[in-house]
Amino acid sequence: MSSEFGLNLEQKTVLITGAAGGIGSRVADAFASLGARLCLVDREQSALDRLAATLTSPNSHLPIAADLADLTQHTAILDRCDEEFGGIYALVHLAAVLRRQHSIDDITEEDWDTQIDTNLKASFFLNRAVAQRCLKRNSPGRLINFTSQGWWTGGYGGSVVYSASKGGLVSMTRGLARFYAKSGITANTISPGAADTSMARGGQSDDQMQDFVDMIPMGRMARPDELAGAALFLASGLAAYITGATINVSGGQLMY
Repeated sequence: MSSEFGLNLEQKTVLITGAAGGIGSRVADAFASLGARLCLVDREQSALDRLAATLTSPNSHLPIAADLADLTQHTAILDRCDEEFGGIYALVHLAAVLRRQHSIDDITEEDWDTQIDTNLKASFFLNRAVAQRCLKRNSPGRLINFTSQGWWTGGYGGSVVYSASKGGLVSMTRGLARFYAKSGITANTISPGAADTSMARGGQSDDQMQDFVDMIPMGRMARPDELAGAALFLASGLAAYITGATINVSGGQLMY
């Protein structure tokens, strides 16, 4: 069925960052179920090992602990993926840091640097490195970056820096899409709504969470696995002519 509809992800190598997180782990599960070989990146090796053990064909995946904010680690990650699987076909980039403060007045320079360095700076250099390797192999590729509704709304209160980094990620991805289009490399973003994860709930009271849910026409937060379909689509042959797009998966909370 997957071949008939153009998914064709079996034996494709997919690098998933933030793989041990609430959404990342469900994205990994979805790709593994279609036969993809996964390079799983997050900060904690034990969490990655536990994740890999739960996936379809657990011995077919490579868990790699790394801090992507350290740009010197990018080459080592890609080298290991190349050595193990012979080259990355798709990057699904979820790794991000959210430092939510009560208000704009509480945001520090450290808050700014930490979020911009991880969410935007590291994202650019990792995306570029993956694309450069695709070009060297003369093979097509898929760059898929997870943003946030904050790229459009500007965020709320103390999450404005996170939103700024995610807005930058959308613009950056569009630039990559234009630059690499003629080389057969597509670049797109996925904009999740309120997914029920520890990151989304962090620092929020029950009343604040309910106020947020009340803004969603579907009346509930997304299950993390409901974000996986957009990533599968963008990595597949079905999306071969889509680049520079932002796929909104928000239960109707954000419409544009």
